[in-house]
Amino acid sequence: MTPNRINLVTLGVRDVAAARAFYECLGWKAEDSPPTVAFFDCGSFKFGLFGHDDLAAEMGRPPEDLGRGAVTLAVNWPSEAAVDTAFARALQAGATEIRAPRRMDWGGHSGYWSDPDGHVWEYAFNPFWKLDPEGRLATS
Repeated sequence: MTPNRINLVTLGVRDVAAARAFYECLGWKAEDSPPTVAFFDCGSFKFGLFGHDDLAAEMGRPPEDLGRGAVTLAVNWPSEAAVDTAFARALQAGATEIRAPRRMDWGGHSGYWSDPDGHVWEYAFNPFWKLDPEGRLATS
């Protein structure tokens, strides 16, 4: 088994139900989960939302030690137009614009937004990374 993998990404959020509703507005489909957590199947891994203070307690850390915004999560799209459309949908769902999508000096097109809890996302078109029909990075 390769150690070069991720099985679960979990974000600490103030209100699990509100965060779940936000991601559902983006078109994400939540799995059946207890009300204290929300899971989304992302194909080769799961994405989770967990109460911020509960996550800190599970880690054995004070809540104020959990930072935010120092990491970005990214979704690649098949075209610049798809980035712009998805970015607009995120803003309509309640995201905060950090930097509008624009052409990048490396040849792609990307923009940044944050969810209602301040977690930063990049939406990008990277002409050097091919996507399969499901939107996952193509292996060949």
